[in-house]
Amino acid sequence: MAKYERELRGSFDQALEYFHNGILEGSMSASFEEESYVQYAGVRCCVRVYERYSWSGGNRLSMTFTLVGDGDNLFLSAITAGGSQGLLFKINTWGEEAFLDTLRKLAERYPG
Repeated sequence: MAKYERELRGSFDQALEYFHNGILEGSMSASFEEESYVQYAGVRCCVRVYERYSWSGGNRLSMTFTLVGDGDNLFLSAITAGGSQGLLFKINTWGEEAFLDTLRKLAERYPG
């Protein structure tokens, strides 16, 4: 499992579209699986799950992407899981890290 978190500024809707498109374009096997969205007192939260095939692990892995927005203050959290090998211990987590690196690079270039 790997995790990445970052505070950003900008439009919630534009950020959500930017990251969604970037994740899907970042891997030819990436897919959008499902989402949950809620808004309370102006605070917005969207949780999305993406999957992709891990060539190094020979299986699929997932990334849970969460974006929270309060005005133009944004908080991004992403956690990857699956894709590792091993019965008792996790080995070969390269696929998880690589999937998360796609998001990390997008966050570093985020124009917000």
